Amino acid sequence: MIAGSAAATITGVSAGTAHAAVPASPGVTYTNTIAEKRADPHIFKHTDGFYYFTATVPEYDRIVLRRATTIQGLSSATETTIWTRHASGAMGAHIWAPEIHFIDGKWYVYFAAGDANDIWHIRPYVLECTAANPITGTWTEKGRIALPLDTFSLDATTFAVNGTRYLAWAQNDPAVGRGTNIYIAQMSSPWTITGTPVMISRPTAAWETAGGETVNEGPAVIQRGGKVFLTFSASATDANYCMGMLTASASADLLSASSWAKSAGPVFASNAATSQYGPGHNQFTVSEDGKSDILVYHDRSYKDISGSPLNDPNRRTRVQKIYWKADGTPDIGIPVADGLTPIRLSSYNFPDRFVRHWDYRAKIEANVSPLADSQFRVVTGLSGTGTVSLESANFPGYFLRHKNYEVWVEKNDGTAQFASDASFTARAGLADSAGVSYEASNLPGRYIRHYDYLLYVQAPSTAADRGDATFYTQ
Repeated sequence: MIAGSAAATITGVSAGTAHAAVPASPGVTYTNTIAEKRADPHIFKHTDGFYYFTATVPEYDRIVLRRATTIQGLSSATETTIWTRHASGAMGAHIWAPEIHFIDGKWYVYFAAGDANDIWHIRPYVLECTAANPITGTWTEKGRIALPLDTFSLDATTFAVNGTRYLAWAQNDPAVGRGTNIYIAQMSSPWTITGTPVMISRPTAAWETAGGETVNEGPAVIQRGGKVFLTFSASATDANYCMGMLTASASADLLSASSWAKSAGPVFASNAATSQYGPGHNQFTVSEDGKSDILVYHDRSYKDISGSPLNDPNRRTRVQKIYWKADGTPDIGIPVADGLTPIRLSSYNFPDRFVRHWDYRAKIEANVSPLADSQFRVVTGLSGTGTVSLESANFPGYFLRHKNYEVWVEKNDGTAQFASDASFTARAGLADSAGVSYEASNLPGRYIRHYDYLLYVQAPSTAADRGDATFYTQ
């Protein structure tokens, strides 16, 4: 269960004016990929100051765990095998999608496994560890989660709403049809469900059945503002793989299918521009300062796969910040390009407006859609060290640049002039040192500022000008 970050607050400074306080969810960046050849990732931030990370290994034969004090640190953290598949019988094959949770003072790992002599006899299982450090502690098998329907079932996750703990998972019901659906049930212990499971999602739309598969799987939950958002993955596990979302009120009966509304289409999908394919099987964590919600997921860097996707080992763990729309729903955006993750820039004096591109012209606007139009990677300046350039998240290779004192998003043409026009010196915010102002590297004294909501490079001379030239990273 993750509590979403708060929105920026507004502070009046004089009659008729207002500006944003430092955002409650300031900018945070990571460098992808976090872990190569690690699918179905789960990152859990614990109260001991560590992030714990587990995922499916391509050999499908063991459960691994690593920890670090930062999300980025997980990339180089030592990995320990905490459990290995059985040589025979149950839990002997296809060890998939482990998740680590801390419940009532104990650690639990939920995972799916087949039988050694029947590898597709996939069922959910639970491990328990009572030690403070789950990497060095002893793990005990609590056994299989008993489900009323004894069929192919996997991807169990657990979450609590208003003090009640639930299990959500994917399962096939032959009476319903082929493929897997999402189910939910209440729990009486961390390894036991109680009552009758309820199907809350069935793959029926084209985006849920692409690639010849009928799939809803990999449920994950994030909560904010009295709402429960359950994301899930759909379609074949190749480039068709994508994420949908179910939404319910936290005060509703979550064991009633009618309490859940499904997104009309995917909320996260392949993106050719950023070279990210088949994003999904996600979970959520929070940033190091606890102020930003972070999406954890896997994808591939290429579209075409030889043979079965299950035999392709190159799904890798990635992270990126998610944002929240004005209506309180999560805005996940697009799977961003490899490397540094992007930030957004909000206006100092119009806190609900963000820098974005529209028909390649740069402006500030509220309720930006699509989200990626307002996301930029802050990279080393094209004109050299000491400067920065702002690269569009959804148009890689396109940068904010000035021409005729207007700011546009244009493709880098490789010329010295473009490099110079697209390079800026990041300064402490002219109106608030907690913000940032961008001075044109080839026009000293001129800063990116908005005027009538459009961006220009101008020399600020008044307090209002300096406010217009100050932004906060989010």
